[in-house]
Amino acid sequence: MKVVLIHQTFVAPEEAGGTRHFELASHCEKQGIQFTIVASNLTYLTGKSVIENPGLITEEKRGPVRILRARTLATLHRSFFWRTLSFLSFMVTSVWAGLRAGPVDLVMGTSPPIFQALSAWVVALLRRRPFVFEVRDLWPEFAIDIGILKNPILIGIARLLERFLYWQSEHLMVNSPAYKKYLTKQKDVDANKVTLIPNGVNPQMFDPNACGEAFRREWDLEDKFLVVYAGAVGMANDIPNILRAARGLMSDEGIHVAIVGDGKELGKMKELAAELKVTNVTFTGAMPKSRMPEVLAASDVCLATLRDIPMFRAPYPNKVFDYMAAGRPTVLGIDGVIREVIEEAEAGIFVPPGDSGALSAAIQRLRQDPELCAAMGRAARDGVVRNFDRSVHARKFGELLYRLVPGRD
Repeated sequence: MKVVLIHQTFVAPEEAGGTRHFELASHCEKQGIQFTIVASNLTYLTGKSVIENPGLITEEKRGPVRILRARTLATLHRSFFWRTLSFLSFMVTSVWAGLRAGPVDLVMGTSPPIFQALSAWVVALLRRRPFVFEVRDLWPEFAIDIGILKNPILIGIARLLERFLYWQSEHLMVNSPAYKKYLTKQKDVDANKVTLIPNGVNPQMFDPNACGEAFRREWDLEDKFLVVYAGAVGMANDIPNILRAARGLMSDEGIHVAIVGDGKELGKMKELAAELKVTNVTFTGAMPKSRMPEVLAASDVCLATLRDIPMFRAPYPNKVFDYMAAGRPTVLGIDGVIREVIEEAEAGIFVPPGDSGALSAAIQRLRQDPELCAAMGRAARDGVVRNFDRSVHARKFGELLYRLVPGRD
């Protein structure tokens, strides 16, 4: 079977960010499913091109995955208006790439951003193939809640587009159980049309017994109790709360926080750290997924935070599953379904989102109780291996694709 996936923010292991689709596609190759992924030539975190001298369409191969890089307007980090123009430019060039991707049995789109899902629908329509829509965030609801999307006319158009794609798809796939509930209860989508393939991890990538000495030496952190946040530095991620918590920990010179990531807000967060006179925080910038095992091995505790917004109770953040696979406890400033995962596995400590004092106290508790810290790390590893192994999810994903395109080899 041949599948085309249109995914503007696709990430390969040599890049920074979540590699869900690369890993799923790689596993599916063993099931006889070949993926062509139509992606942007720009990385979403920095807005810079991942290839030199890109053409309109540039082809490359990463392992078993074929990638068609569609040239995109390099204005992701300028403003909401220019970001939207960048999304729209990819919508056009990705259709061109999808129509020239060779033989295809099924076309898949993923959101956010939602415009690329419309591209996938157009390609599927013109090529007369089934269209599968993967919902990875509840767009436009997230954009409305966080304050990015305010114009009532644009909100109305966005919701019409959202509903159109739900009903035009052959099938819907979600990566969090909360999203399935949202689709079936609030959008009246038939439950039989929705399949949960949750976020997860390849546990084999991580060695819970490793210590990450090279990363610690690189950043002069050999003797520190190291707290790591690894992920995007954007409006949603509540990095200011981490900085305020770090300021509350400055009395203990042995504790240090590393923020490993990049994003639109990175410059502002560095300015805020200077304004708060925080001296126990290091911004390392983004690192490729291939280095995450080393980074997380260096950590003693890991952080996951989002702003205190009701819609942010729905996601399964990729970073949390990486933390668990590395055998490290998570201090979790996110309520909702991911809290249920951490608490059921006894894999960390939940703190109310936005509460920097509670965040500091949880870190101090783990710093002062090494046995608890180690026990939560072991429980995290056991829980993620048991319930969130990417190879198991990929097998279910492959089975779903074969059900949607019966008789294809």
